[in-house]
Amino acid sequence: KLCVRRPRNDQNRGYIPYGEETLARMHGQDTPADYKEVFAIGPDEFPDEPYYTCDLAYPDFAPNLWPLRPEGLRAVMTSYYADMLGLARLLARIYATALDLPADFFVERLSRHACQLRLLHYPAPTAALAPGQLRCGEHTDLGLTTILRNEAAAGGLEVCTRGGKWIAAPAIPDTFIVNIGDLMMRWTNDRWRSTPHRVAVPDREARQRSRRLSIGFFVVPNYDARVVCMPAPGQAVKYPPISVRDYRTGRFAAGAGVQNSD
Repeated sequence: KLCVRRPRNDQNRGYIPYGEETLARMHGQDTPADYKEVFAIGPDEFPDEPYYTCDLAYPDFAPNLWPLRPEGLRAVMTSYYADMLGLARLLARIYATALDLPADFFVERLSRHACQLRLLHYPAPTAALAPGQLRCGEHTDLGLTTILRNEAAAGGLEVCTRGGKWIAAPAIPDTFIVNIGDLMMRWTNDRWRSTPHRVAVPDREARQRSRRLSIGFFVVPNYDARVVCMPAPGQAVKYPPISVRDYRTGRFAAGAGVQNSD
């Protein structure tokens, strides 16, 4: 795994070992590192054009890092990536219709996307964790939306209600969990809220059977797309226009280079 370790913290490619992500920092929380490991890819092929090769494009279009084993991993992951991208475009049309926008409003802003696919492994804890340590700390996802395949195991995904209560998000067979991301929240002027979530640590009795895998597809629009608030009638605009790139860069800086996760 270390042969394809990500080369730098702002590059969401390759293997990310235990202790290298602390997602709660994006919300100003000083917590121990997340108890997980990750393998991440982005678009596997893209044109040799300035949009994809200029300084602004990095790290969204950095090359993927593929291990020699297991054989077939690249084919399986790129096929799954393509399927999730198709689903993301379908969701984008549904979102636009619900917001009384042209059906292709968000799809057009995914024409040169930087979507990310992440395999997340949460092992069964075998030793005492640090105080406050979670499998994945409290956070919201930065992108437009997230499509998550969630495995049933103790110590799973939890979401925070509007009232501040944490509740389990059950893994239902043959379904996905779909989260609204921060970019969509900003685009809708906070009418649609991004979902605070975390991955809990199971109680001691359940830890031995709590190994857990998740597959997250994070929908990231074109980096030069402008996020302009669309307030409801009579609602004041809450945020100034900003590019997707500038918004994500600012959030990553606040979180010391951490990336997305479920």
